[in-house]
Amino acid sequence: MSSVPQQIPVVVLAGFLGSGKTTLLNHLLRSARGTRIGVMVNDFGSIEIDAMTVAGQVGSTVSLGNGCLCCAVDASELDTYLEVLTRPSSRLDVIVIEASGLAEPQELVRMILASDNERIVYGGLVEVVDAAEFDATRERHPETDRHLAIADLVVVNKADRVAPEELRRVHAAVTGLADRAAVIDAAYGRVDPELLFDRAARTDDGGPRQLTFEDLDDQYVVGDAHPHAAYETVSFTAGEPMHPRRLLDFLDSRPEGLYRIKGFVDFGAADPANRYSLHAVGRFLRFYPEPWPCGEERLTQLVLIGSGTDGGALLKALDDCRVTGPQDAPEEHTMWGVLRYVPEPGEAADGDRP
Repeated sequence: MSSVPQQIPVVVLAGFLGSGKTTLLNHLLRSARGTRIGVMVNDFGSIEIDAMTVAGQVGSTVSLGNGCLCCAVDASELDTYLEVLTRPSSRLDVIVIEASGLAEPQELVRMILASDNERIVYGGLVEVVDAAEFDATRERHPETDRHLAIADLVVVNKADRVAPEELRRVHAAVTGLADRAAVIDAAYGRVDPELLFDRAARTDDGGPRQLTFEDLDDQYVVGDAHPHAAYETVSFTAGEPMHPRRLLDFLDSRPEGLYRIKGFVDFGAADPANRYSLHAVGRFLRFYPEPWPCGEERLTQLVLIGSGTDGGALLKALDDCRVTGPQDAPEEHTMWGVLRYVPEPGEAADGDRP
C-alpha cells in the first residue's frame, strides 16, 4: 500500500449571526505565525486583516499578505474552490470554511466528506454559540439543538459577558446537547489555533519542514501565558505493538470532550510492513498505512487533544491496548476493522458522518 499524499484539513466554522465566528476566524488568522490558512467565506460579512476586507466578492481570491488566502464563494462552488486552494502552488496548511449564519452546517460537512479531492481531509465542525444570547438563539432558531448535536467542537463564546453561574448553566446545557463534542468557553473568539489545527514548521528560508513528534507534542502545552480557552493534551508512546481490536474498541468509545487524536500506530505482526497514521476528529476516523521508514524505531506515538477529559484514564485505556506477549498476538482477521477506516480513492469510509 502506498503512502497517502499530505492532506490539508478542512475545518467548518459555523454559528448563528452574532455568535462571534468571524471574530474567532480573525483571531485564528492573526495568530497564524507561519501557518498558511485558506479561508472560504460562505457569508458576506467581513474578514479583516489590517485594512483588507472581503465583502461579497464571490469568485475572488485575495492574498492576506501573511501567507493566507481568502475567497468568498457560493456553497455550490465549494468543490471548485477546494480544488483551487489545494493546488501545491498555494502551499496551504489548513482550510477554514466560515459558513453563513443561516447555513446548514451538516450540508457543508457532507460536501467535504463526499469530495473526491484526495488532497483534503475533514478537519471537524466547530460550532460557535453566544453565551449571553444562548436561550434567545435557541428560541429564534430551534435548529440550534440539531447543529450542536453534530458538532465536533463547540465554542461557548462571549463567556466574559455573563456571570460565572450563568456561564456554568449555559456550558452544561450545551454539553448536554452536543453529544460527545468537546465544549470550551472563550472570550473574543480567543481559541488557541493548536486546538483546531497543527502549526506549520518552516525552515529559515520559508520552506516547509516536516514536523517531528516532539514538535507536535511541544506545541500543545497551554499555560497561564496563553490567553486562550483551555484544553488538555495527552501524549502516549508504546514500544509494544497495539492490538487492532482493542484499539478500535477504544476509538469507538472515545469519551466526551476528546476532540482530536493524531499520530502513528504500530500493529506489529498484524501488519509488519506498515505503520498507520491515525487521524481522528470528533467522530470522524481515518487510518493511512505507509511503509515503515528505513531504520526508524517501531513505536506507537499518539497525541490526544480535548477539553474536560481524564488524562490518566485515557492513558490507562491506551495501555490496555498493548500486545502483552506471544499469547496475546492478534489474529490476522483483527486488522479487518482497521482497514474499514482506510479510505479508497473516491469512496467514503464507514467513519464518515453525519
